[in-house]
Amino acid sequence: MTITTARLLRAVTLVVLLIFLFRPETFEPMLALLVANNAPAIYNQGSLLSLTISHLAIAIAATAAAALISVGFAILVTRDFGREFLPLSRSVANIGQTFPPVAVLALAVPIVGFGTKPTLIALFLYALLPIFENALTGLTGLAPTVREAARGVGMTGFQRLLRVELPLAFPVILTGIRLAFVISLGTATIGSTVAAPTLGEVIIAGLLSSNTAFVLQGGIIVAALAVLSYDGLTALERLTARRTGRVATAV
Repeated sequence: MTITTARLLRAVTLVVLLIFLFRPETFEPMLALLVANNAPAIYNQGSLLSLTISHLAIAIAATAAAALISVGFAILVTRDFGREFLPLSRSVANIGQTFPPVAVLALAVPIVGFGTKPTLIALFLYALLPIFENALTGLTGLAPTVREAARGVGMTGFQRLLRVELPLAFPVILTGIRLAFVISLGTATIGSTVAAPTLGEVIIAGLLSSNTAFVLQGGIIVAALAVLSYDGLTALERLTARRTGRVATAV
């Protein structure tokens, strides 16, 4: 696929998404073919725009919190005084991958109640591992000569971390954040099973009423958000990689 074709597809995806959010009735003639018995073709139990904003906010909040904790752990275990905590940090990061998000929701609801909180907890735990592993790869993959050069100009350990290590590791860290965020966007739909305001509401409403049009609307919006987010973060990775002279190769 050429760069021009890829850009065209992204532009089309963005346009379709915006129309779905601001003028969903535009697609009513097409979606009406998927419903029967005069059922509504356009989701009418809430605002698609507000659900999309809420869906994005939940995914962003969970990923940001996971990034803060994961990068913090990665910094800790790559310092001389914290290397012994590497096994513990990996165990903590693996918790989210051990328990499926649905199981986390079931365990969290009795503690924090229904709504957004259990969804945030599930997404936060699920995002820890990819960000932690990429941050660890980025920080440990720096050439020893880079650190030695920083020491040679008189930088303290904290200065080396902020001015040299983190900037150089950022493209690789961003790869983990991209992976975690895209997964969170898709997984956030299950939050509607515990009354979180996400696009899962649209899909669930469609499944309960056998309305394929509703299911398709929710699925298309989530898919478009994931594709655009993936492409946007990938472009940011490439930009930061060019600026630092380092290619983000971690998954």
